[in-house]
Amino acid sequence: MATHIKEWSKLEVRAVVRFLFSKGTKPSEIHKQIAETYGEGAMSRSRVYQWCTWFGEGRTSLGDEPKYGRPKTSTNEENTTRVDELIRCDRRMKIREIALKLEIPKSAVHEIVHDTLGYRKVSARWVPKMLTEDHKLQRVEISQRLLQRCQQDNGDEDTTHIGVGPGGDFQANNNLFDNLITGDETWVHLNTPETSATP
Repeated sequence: MATHIKEWSKLEVRAVVRFLFSKGTKPSEIHKQIAETYGEGAMSRSRVYQWCTWFGEGRTSLGDEPKYGRPKTSTNEENTTRVDELIRCDRRMKIREIALKLEIPKSAVHEIVHDTLGYRKVSARWVPKMLTEDHKLQRVEISQRLLQRCQQDNGDEDTTHIGVGPGGDFQANNNLFDNLITGDETWVHLNTPETSATP
């Protein structure tokens, strides 16, 4: 029975593919042996076939080919700051508009907005995914004000009678919580804000 190798490198697996291919082993059998020895995630079946094709065409290098084209410079710190400033000025701005304004590719703007800055669209606005310290403090203050109001409505500073009932419902001696609407990551406005003037 073959021993399962837990630590390996891409070059090692490629060398095994080259060795077995040079001995006349079929790509499907090479993939089977690699999966048995290195695990299923070592190299996919299609990748084994690709490497066998390259070795059959005379390739000898096991390393990755150098990548050509423009270097990836659009997602630098300066552009990240500029994108963040634009979004903070107008949270309804589209990725296409940001790309045109800053003259950088849409793919770079998309990467900056979603991956680097962590924004996502909520109700046609860019909002941060993570709560800032200010947001956390606002939530604490709002919770404290609600608790104070509940205490005032009861005419009592003691909040021991406020709690969770047998059905899991929040119980209090007033109607404050009957009029409270809560939600997750969504702000509901009584009036609809004006949309952006750009077509």
